[in-house]
Amino acid sequence: MRKAYCILILCFFVKGAFAQNVATINGKPISNKEFIWFYKKNHKGNSTTSIKDLEDYLNQYINFKLKVLDARDMGLDADTAYLAEMKNYESALDAQKRTSKTSQTHKMMMNEYRDAALMFNVSEIKVWNKPIDDQERIEKDWIDTLRKKYSVKINQNEIRKLAKLD
Repeated sequence: MRKAYCILILCFFVKGAFAQNVATINGKPISNKEFIWFYKKNHKGNSTTSIKDLEDYLNQYINFKLKVLDARDMGLDADTAYLAEMKNYESALDAQKRTSKTSQTHKMMMNEYRDAALMFNVSEIKVWNKPIDDQERIEKDWIDTLRKKYSVKINQNEIRKLAKLD
């Protein structure tokens, strides 16, 4: 009987943990907090948010994260030039003294910069340096390949909740 209670409690805990995420990519969650921070940062002045707007932005954000994952798989996050750039950015951010090193905003800003630099580096390799004129086709094919390679799960219930909160 004790095992049954433990399993029941564990099920509620796991369900609750997933409910705090708008999506997972290859088992790594994208939290509501992370997603909304990026969404609001890029959609200033919008007073209403529809489910469609959130879904569209989430799909763009997932594509971004897939590219970052591909860059990490290629080892671009261990490149010495990349590591030096991250150190310089963090020093510049710290010098501004806008956020404390331990604050959530500081962590999100650093993560955003790390991911953006990786996405830029991998896009340069996979798309921009290609001699073919149809760069949109190359990028679409690359994203299609990434979506097949890595599992993506979207939590529609959380998207609906987020649309109602705004």
